[in-house]
Amino acid sequence: MADYPTSFDKEGLLQCARGELFGPGNAQLPEPPMLMMDRITDVSADGGAHGKGHVIAELDIHPDLWFFACHFPGNPVMPGCLMLDGLWQLTGFNLGWRGWQGQGFALGAGEVKLTGMVRPDRRLVRYVVDFTRVIERRLKMGVANGRVEADGETVCEVRDMKVGLATAEV
Repeated sequence: MADYPTSFDKEGLLQCARGELFGPGNAQLPEPPMLMMDRITDVSADGGAHGKGHVIAELDIHPDLWFFACHFPGNPVMPGCLMLDGLWQLTGFNLGWRGWQGQGFALGAGEVKLTGMVRPDRRLVRYVVDFTRVIERRLKMGVANGRVEADGETVCEVRDMKVGLATAEV
């Protein structure tokens, strides 16, 4: 297990996006504007409801966020696919945070439920990722459930998200 902090500010997330946190060729977050969080408030390899790891992160909502202008004109909402992508980003981040080597990629999601909306008048989006299974073989993979909350209200739930890490040899 690597010895990384359990929380990261925006600069720490940008270091990860530039490949400086986990090293070249390993898990990276995307750069803005696709980086879907402003900070990670807690990450572990043994926390969460199943004791297999978790990640909690936050995104500050501002009316001028890029996706509000185009989705949809006159009726701005955060796209559901970006909520899911934020959860996938954090799932991959956790695998890199564990010290596992390889480039991250989303493998799928079992079930996605959109139960509310993130509008420009919201203040805070909170992502919660709870691992149900971790596989450390040639292909390293995390399976997790996720939840997106807007000002404390659940607006998205995902079951059985899968993210893998693979090296060039796989």
